[in-house]
Amino acid sequence: MRIHNFSAGPAALPEAVLKQAQDEQLDWQGVGASVMEISHRDKKFIDVAEAAESDLRDLMNIPANYKVLFLQGGATTQFAQVPMNIAAPEQTGDYVITGAWGQKAAKEAASLVKVNIAADPGNFPVDSFAKANTYIDVPDVDTWKLTKDAAYVHITPNETIHGVEMHSIPKLDAPIVADMSSNILSREINVADYGLIYAGAQKNIGPSGILVMIVRDDLLARQPRKIPAIFNYAKHAENGSMLNTPPTYAWYVAGLVFKWIKAQGGVAEIAKRNAAKAASLYSYIDSSDFYRNEVAVRARSRMNVPFFLPNSELDAAFLKGADGAKLMGLKGHRDVGGMRASIYNAVTQESVDALISYMKDFAAKA
Repeated sequence: MRIHNFSAGPAALPEAVLKQAQDEQLDWQGVGASVMEISHRDKKFIDVAEAAESDLRDLMNIPANYKVLFLQGGATTQFAQVPMNIAAPEQTGDYVITGAWGQKAAKEAASLVKVNIAADPGNFPVDSFAKANTYIDVPDVDTWKLTKDAAYVHITPNETIHGVEMHSIPKLDAPIVADMSSNILSREINVADYGLIYAGAQKNIGPSGILVMIVRDDLLARQPRKIPAIFNYAKHAENGSMLNTPPTYAWYVAGLVFKWIKAQGGVAEIAKRNAAKAASLYSYIDSSDFYRNEVAVRARSRMNVPFFLPNSELDAAFLKGADGAKLMGLKGHRDVGGMRASIYNAVTQESVDALISYMKDFAAKA
């Protein structure tokens, strides 16, 4: 029996995708070898790559004036690579910080561009990180202190550690750059509202090791400084994301996930399921006098649900019991504490119901 996986990332993958990858592991499409054993230049793999891009474009309704890239390095690499590609050293990047990942993005960018902290409810300097659950809301847009003629505005629409999510995106003069690692494909968005979207795969797309980027052509053309080709988005676009050997297996599995989402009814259907899962878990937490969630209701994440027991001395017993109930990955981030249930696309309502049942049982016996 598979466990109920609430890990924050690497995270749960759809069981149907895992089974297909397993079935094709030794003999993929009759070639007598695994997909990870064939050249990325092979026509069969190029077909996989092109199908993955086509399916993602369909799922997200990506406009024709945006390129889709499949890159190595994960989202953290993009904290530096974004300013390298779309801002000159003398330009300013505005950063709206709603949690730890936004903090890290701003810190990394500070050596490459002028960083303006447009909003930060935690009031932490760029060279420091929050060590408590400081981030519990999204600041109102009219309080953002944006820079005139900023090269871009960076946001993190969903903060996995703090469980804070932006549920609407404002219209701004500067291009919006969004780290969507933990909420891409979880709900429908208008890609045209963004200049650049990047997302590490290991939450809603596939295994770790690959990153999806959606970048508007005018930003791709900026190239404001001389950088090595391997860091240059335009060079990757020119080479079909194969400037170097890509993480072929992760790309293949991502393609299977895209097809799985389409088979479920697309992003609209996935969004309904995600809303239902989150609503059921938050509803139980709010009705309980044992558990609490500290995030403002308007900013609660549908992907990551942090919650706390009456005192931290109960945490170890809760986690031990969770292991026995086949509930994995519930320990909260070390900087926040408590518990965290990550309920990404592949996590089923059945798993959420099992968690709620265990939480009720633990509270009754504590």
